[in-house]
Amino acid sequence: MRKIDTVEELQLVLEKTEITQKTFQSLDLSESEDLICKIKFSGCLFLNCVMSSRSKEYLSVDNYIFPALDVPFDVYPSRLYNRKSLYAAFDYHHPETYYLTHDKIVYDYYRKIGNETRNIKETLARALHDHSIKDEMNEFLDQFEERKIVAVMGGHKLGRDEKVFIQLAQLSKQLTEKGFLMITGGGPGAMEATHLGAWFAGKTNDELNDAVRILSVAPLYDHPEWLSTAIHVMERYPETGYKSLGIPTWLYGHELSTPFATHIAKFFENSLREEGLLAVAKGGVIFAPGSAGTMQEIFQDLAQNHYESYGYASPMIFLNQTYWTDDRPIYPLIQKMIENGDLKNIDLSLYDENTDIIAHLEKFVAENQ
Repeated sequence: MRKIDTVEELQLVLEKTEITQKTFQSLDLSESEDLICKIKFSGCLFLNCVMSSRSKEYLSVDNYIFPALDVPFDVYPSRLYNRKSLYAAFDYHHPETYYLTHDKIVYDYYRKIGNETRNIKETLARALHDHSIKDEMNEFLDQFEERKIVAVMGGHKLGRDEKVFIQLAQLSKQLTEKGFLMITGGGPGAMEATHLGAWFAGKTNDELNDAVRILSVAPLYDHPEWLSTAIHVMERYPETGYKSLGIPTWLYGHELSTPFATHIAKFFENSLREEGLLAVAKGGVIFAPGSAGTMQEIFQDLAQNHYESYGYASPMIFLNQTYWTDDRPIYPLIQKMIENGDLKNIDLSLYDENTDIIAHLEKFVAENQ
């Protein structure tokens, strides 16, 4: 079902005498009322469209009209979020302006209503919102070769002044320049490092190092200048056309979404976010040091690859040998399960160097073309 969500597309489709199986999203149809009432519509969806009572009565036959709901967010978003839509009111010179942003307003509302609310209007509004975001995310991902979509998982408490942070940023920069799409859970720490690297694709290493220097003033996500320093960097080093995808959630809204992600699929339902993130990373997952959340993602990814849930298994790459063999000895455990025949279809590796990770991912792409 083709989606119509721009004035230009609307004008073209309204040249027809009969329209079937189309979705009209967030459009003002009031000025086209006379023309609309001369066209036969059937099996069409109208999501959050402005229309007169005459048009509404005419279109209600053989079509489905979904109105807006009284909530402080767009129930039918027709675009993924980005820095501008989430943080439009933010002035990095005045960190307190975060309280005026769309992100903060929605998060406060979400907390007030409750993440486990049973209010039907609220749960319906969130479900419709997440449905639209997932649809937009899938359209965005269609632009990329699926085996070059790579996720990075890792701790949200990774400091901007830590060695692994800059290593991840450098890794992501190089992979993005080689045509990979980098995706993460869209938050701070290892996730921010990944999107920072993608943002600096096409720029120099000296510029990236300067950005890390600026960011290090606010090393952790709970620092009052965490967002301010990020926006400062983005204004100093504007976007150059490379893309990355962050997939955060308002469930963890206290961990701000990194603005370095050029496209942000922000959900209310965390399960959609977690399942969707691993499902679309068909080019592989890089596991940087992390704690409980990263552990969960490791075993979830293991199950998906073991059962080839999405058609085939993709690389599981662990970064930092000491961490994954001594500090958190998960890698030896997985190795033993593979040797015992408890796990199948697992492409497992452990590296310290970015060059090895890049070579592994490129080999996977080359062998499956």
